[in-house]
Amino acid sequence: MAEPLFTPEEQKKFDAEIAEILSHYPADRKSAAMLPALRLLQELKGWLPPEGLKLVASRLGVTPERAYEVASFYVMYHLKKPGKYVVDVCTNLSCALWGAEKMLAYLEQKLGLKAGESNERFTLRETECLASCGTAPCLQINEDHHESLNKAKLDAIFEKLS
Repeated sequence: MAEPLFTPEEQKKFDAEIAEILSHYPADRKSAAMLPALRLLQELKGWLPPEGLKLVASRLGVTPERAYEVASFYVMYHLKKPGKYVVDVCTNLSCALWGAEKMLAYLEQKLGLKAGESNERFTLRETECLASCGTAPCLQINEDHHESLNKAKLDAIFEKLS
């Protein structure tokens, strides 16, 4: 027998919050709530499991394929369970000019992962612009932004992630 998607507490929170989200949209435009509904699911589960995508689709009156299309388009949504810490390293032009590739290589060695790989603790990703061109190089860990980085700052940041 399959494990339920939500605990009773999570189900209660999902039901209440999806109702609140949908209250901001006309009844015939529920599909416009896709992004906040996916965000809610990911906040509760840490990623977007297939059965969760089906539930969101059902609540919004769209097909599961449509929910998957939207979720797979945006990098902030996780279709596979990520590590506890999702590390996005900006390698766009400004960050590249300030050594982002060396920073990424350092993190790959430090974490024992290549960009695009995960383990239980970390997901390491190379990403496009994180909007910190004036404070490059930068990275984001989950939703915490870090700027003007060097090896010493990286070591200090990762030391705090115990």
